Amino acid sequence: MVYKRVVAILRGSVLEAVETSLKQLGITGITVSQVKGYGEYANLFQSNWMVTNARIEIFTSQDQVDSIVTTIMETAHAGVAGDGLVAVTPVEKLYRIRTKTEYGPD
Repeated sequence: MVYKRVVAILRGSVLEAVETSLKQLGITGITVSQVKGYGEYANLFQSNWMVTNARIEIFTSQDQVDSIVTTIMETAHAGVAGDGLVAVTPVEKLYRIRTKTEYGPD
């Protein structure tokens, strides 16, 4: 099976709604981190340009990627600068520590 990593950086104010939407989609595991940074919009008049956002990471099979990305984008979209971004990257191998099982391409 081919695995992918979906990473989304979005406003903290939409995090709960995105989590709820992903649960309704049947996603059973996500990692959420608080992150700081700036993107296309930086308020140059502030002494600290950094904005606090949320980062979601999901390891999933290739066949779920499109529905996950669509769900995140539809839920987090406000149509203004700072809405965030979603990236999908390949995963060469995946290991479950509890079972010492390796997952990777068939």
